[in-house]
Amino acid sequence: MDDTREAALWQALSFAQSVLPMAVYDADLRLLHANERMCRIAGRTEAEMRGHRSGFLLDDGAADDGPDDGGAHDGGADDDAAGPDGGRPARGGGPQTPAGALEAALRRVVRTGEAESLQTVRRVDGERHLRSWALSLSPLRNASGRVHALAVTGFENSAQRRARAGLALLSEASMRIGTTLDVTRTAQELASTPLPGFADFISVDLLDSVLRGDEPTPGPVSGDIPLRRVAHESARHPDAPEAAVAVGDLDHYPESSPPARCLATGHAVLTGPGDQAYTDWMARDPRRGALAAGFGVRSLVAAPLVARGNILGAALFTRHLHPEPFTEEDLALAEQLAARAAICIDNARRYTRERATAVTLQRSLLPRGLPPQSAVEVATRYRPADSQYGVGGDWFDVIPLAGSRVALVVGDVVGHGIHASATMGRLRTAVRTLADIDLPPDELLTHLDDVVVRLASENFGSAGPDGDPGAAADEDIGASCLYAVYDPVARACCAARAGHPPPVLATPDGAAHLLDLPAGPPLGLGDLPFESAEFEIPEGSTLALYTDGLIESPEHGAGTGKGLGTEPGSGVEGLCAILGTPSPSLESTCDTVLDKLLSPSRTDDVALLLARTRVLDAEQVVTWELPAEPELVADARERITGQLAAWGLEELTFTTELVVSELFTNAILHGRGPVLLRLIRDRTLLCEVSDHSTSAPHMRRARVYDEGGRGLLLVAQLTRRWGTRQIPGGKAIWAEQPLPAA
Repeated sequence: MDDTREAALWQALSFAQSVLPMAVYDADLRLLHANERMCRIAGRTEAEMRGHRSGFLLDDGAADDGPDDGGAHDGGADDDAAGPDGGRPARGGGPQTPAGALEAALRRVVRTGEAESLQTVRRVDGERHLRSWALSLSPLRNASGRVHALAVTGFENSAQRRARAGLALLSEASMRIGTTLDVTRTAQELASTPLPGFADFISVDLLDSVLRGDEPTPGPVSGDIPLRRVAHESARHPDAPEAAVAVGDLDHYPESSPPARCLATGHAVLTGPGDQAYTDWMARDPRRGALAAGFGVRSLVAAPLVARGNILGAALFTRHLHPEPFTEEDLALAEQLAARAAICIDNARRYTRERATAVTLQRSLLPRGLPPQSAVEVATRYRPADSQYGVGGDWFDVIPLAGSRVALVVGDVVGHGIHASATMGRLRTAVRTLADIDLPPDELLTHLDDVVVRLASENFGSAGPDGDPGAAADEDIGASCLYAVYDPVARACCAARAGHPPPVLATPDGAAHLLDLPAGPPLGLGDLPFESAEFEIPEGSTLALYTDGLIESPEHGAGTGKGLGTEPGSGVEGLCAILGTPSPSLESTCDTVLDKLLSPSRTDDVALLLARTRVLDAEQVVTWELPAEPELVADARERITGQLAAWGLEELTFTTELVVSELFTNAILHGRGPVLLRLIRDRTLLCEVSDHSTSAPHMRRARVYDEGGRGLLLVAQLTRRWGTRQIPGGKAIWAEQPLPAA
């Protein structure tokens, strides 16, 4: 046998015995030869196809432009090909090449003489699902070099195409599922993402504990499982007529049902009408069974939603429009989808729980109600920077003090979230404790600065919540504070600030300006002095205390000057303009301030405290200055008796005489004169004795035969509360009694 005949025989054998489908067409695209594999795919013999547009050019078996019946995982390489509507690609349809597109490619090969390759999908004769083929189109030339025929060879790559489509679906799911930290929204994203290519109906059911943000349930779980429907989506209709359970309803899944089985095993379950367990489940739930039969459910996959070893719920994927049931490959893909979604749902659950904890903490730390007092009328507002998270480090407080005075406090801890809220709570408690001692504003800030320094030193090197030794050290403590004390008797305000904006004072005549309050360093620097200043405040004036988040925003700067300014466009100028404008109430003024000054793009929390000053009438305050002489104790009692009679408080005479006798005697024995005796009738009756000694008295337990030491104990027993405070040049001891009910 010569070489030419041997080569021809070898080519003929290769063509006939090739496991790949092969066909040869003439220049007019009529079939000349087809091997056995090509004939089996087409379902026709070579003789039946010869001279016709057959093989891969068969119109009746070629891929159409409809959706791929093989599911989302049957997508091809060109996953961006537009769908039939010219819009979003048909998920899973892939680059289906009709016979017309193949014909055009073959004609180009005839015309150009250059080989081409393309992707197509078509059914094998006798099968219902589509297969994916990579076609190689090669020109065949005659002796003169002219293309007189074409060879078409097909290579099936359905598995690779399904794998690529599965990865594409997982990639799409990673982008579309978990876009928010909302459990319900995340469940809706899981139900909608795989439609319609992978499934025709998807439902997501969760445990009630997940929706509440409670501690998760460790898996696996067995027995009947109560799950609440959170989301479902249908490829048939937006109203999801296939749903047997309405969104929000609780359904009990029996132990043999697919959702309960997947939660018991921790793996996805593939079932359908041919499964006895599925049939039993449908029989136990007639409504569900009727719907499944009516819509022609072919296959169902139940996938567990498990994250970090905890059971969250189950997702059900159903096919009734797809002609093909789910496969083992689909089972693995559904399990991966559910696993990714479960992490997102668990993140949302943990966020919901942490947010609830933080909000509860914040609400417990901020004043729930303002205490009753007569010095000022107060209105407050608090707005966290992250309205969704709802917590921050800003705070305000109103603290009644002795002598009808009131302390007004606004502070700002750097940061947001639970750490800032916890630090804010500790500082607020420290301020209230120091205020009870009745320290002057500058001394109070000095002690508060020591507290912040101590908190920072405790954080340094301590382990964080996850056991990381450096985690707590990274959470630096920075804070600012403004502390002001208003006296309605003296009509004066004494204030000091630590790294905080100064207050704004708006007087009744409509003028508003920043108080010239000396600037102090932020809290936590240590060993730096604070300075207080005192101002006369006309009756009916409004004091505005605020945090810097109110006046600093991208739209308007805080200003310049002495720490802040009032030039046009600054936040302070806007605040002064609002406070200087008449308003029906402080509450409406607060609303106007927030509406005008708050920026939607702000990144800092805002606390605002408005206080309108009042004064006590002259008839409510009586003061006597007496020499420090023992014989004047009786005179002091007489003065007290007469004044109580004038006020109609005769019921308090006996107790008040005893209190005055003890306090006046202590001032004579342990202090220096003259002695100042003052009565204030406000919400309580306050008796105050001042002298020129700075030594503070303290209560002690007297022995049986001691002649003294029982005075302050007697005062404490007879009055609601008592205390001492430092005043310029001495001290004052005071005691309060409740007024008679009448």
